[in-house]
Amino acid sequence: MLKRLWMSFVVVMFFVSALFSSQANAANTIPGGPSTNGNTSMDSMITYDDMIKELKKIEHTSKGKVEVFTLDEYGKSEQNRSFYVAKVGTGPMKIWVQAQIHGDEKLTTDAVLELLKTFGSNGSEDIEKILKETTIYAIPMYNPDGSIMNTRTTVLHDENGQPRVDNRGHAMTIDLNRDWGENGFQAKESLVFYKYWADVKPDFAVDLHHQGFKTVYGTNDSTSMSLGVSLAPNGPTLPSIKDGLYNDLTRQMNVYVYDALKDYGYMHIDRYQTGSGDKRYEIDIKGGVVSAMMMGLNYDNINPTNHSNPAIFFETKGNTRDGNLGQKSNGHLIKQNYLGLKALLYGLVTGEVEKVNPNRWDEEIPTYPLAGYQTDSGIVPVGY
Repeated sequence: MLKRLWMSFVVVMFFVSALFSSQANAANTIPGGPSTNGNTSMDSMITYDDMIKELKKIEHTSKGKVEVFTLDEYGKSEQNRSFYVAKVGTGPMKIWVQAQIHGDEKLTTDAVLELLKTFGSNGSEDIEKILKETTIYAIPMYNPDGSIMNTRTTVLHDENGQPRVDNRGHAMTIDLNRDWGENGFQAKESLVFYKYWADVKPDFAVDLHHQGFKTVYGTNDSTSMSLGVSLAPNGPTLPSIKDGLYNDLTRQMNVYVYDALKDYGYMHIDRYQTGSGDKRYEIDIKGGVVSAMMMGLNYDNINPTNHSNPAIFFETKGNTRDGNLGQKSNGHLIKQNYLGLKALLYGLVTGEVEKVNPNRWDEEIPTYPLAGYQTDSGIVPVGY
C-alpha cells in the first residue's frame, strides 16, 4: 500500500514538474509578449473615435502645449475621414512621427498618444529640452479606414464614394506604405500626407509598425521589437544618398535606440528582416513612404527643392489581423515604442546620436545571416 502511494506521488510530481518545465519553456520562447493563440480582444483596441477623443483630451490638459488639428485643407481619406495631427514643441528641429499606416497595427497609435500625453503634461528637464529644441509632428493614425476595417491595406473608392473594383469584381485595395512613388499616389491618403510632408520639411522621421512573430537569431527569445531602415544600410540605394550621410545617420539612430532599450525587462531587439529559415533579407523598397522621404521624391512638382530627411522604423511583434496580441503584453509593447521614441528624440537634440559608431549596427544588433536585399523588382544578392 505504501509502495503504491509512493509510486502515485512520484507520477504526480513528474507531471507537475513537466507542466512547470513546459510553462518555463513557453515563457522563455515568448517572454512578456503577445499570445500566439488568437487571444486578441478587439474591444480593448483603440478606435478612430477613441483616438480623436484622446487627442482632444491631451490638447485640453496640456493647456495648448499640444496643438491638435486635421488635414482637411489637404483632403480626407478614401472613405472621407479626417486625418489628425498633433504638434508639440517650439524648437527648430522638425521631427515627423507616424503610426498605423497599416490598419491592423494598432498599438503604435497608443504609443504616439502616450508620448503626446507625456510631452503635454511632464515638465521634467529632459522633456523640456526636447520641446525647446524640436517641433514634433505626430500622426497617430495614418490609415483610419484600414484601422476601422482591421486590415493592413485600405480600399480605393471612386468619385461617387463607392469601392472601386477590378475586372473580376473584387474591391481594389492598396498598401499605403507602397504608394509614395512616381507611379503611385493612387490613394487619397498618400497625396494628403505627401503634400503635408513637403510643407513641413522635417529633419527626421520615425515610422511605427507591427510585425509577425519571430525569435532573435541564435536564441529562443521572442523578438519584442525589430529596428529597421526601409532602404537597407550598406545596401543598393542608401549609401549613394547625400554621399552616405543617411547611411550613417539611420544606423546611428537605430543603435542609439537599441542602447536605450536593451536593458529593460523582456526587451529582445534585433534588426528587421523579411523571409524565413536561412533565407533572410533586408528591405530596399523605394515605394515606401519613408524611403521616398530619404530619396527626396518630387512627385508632380510638389517637392521642387527635393527636400529629404533620414528615417527609421520600429517593428513591434504581433498585429490584430492575425489575432496574436495578448492583453497582458499590450502595455509592455506600447511602452517599448514610447520609450524608444522618447530616447531617440533626446539623443537627437543633445547630439548624442551622432556620436554613436554607425558600424555597431552591423556588429552588435542581432541579425540573421543576410541572404540579400528585397527590392521593388525582386531579390538582389549580397555583393550585388
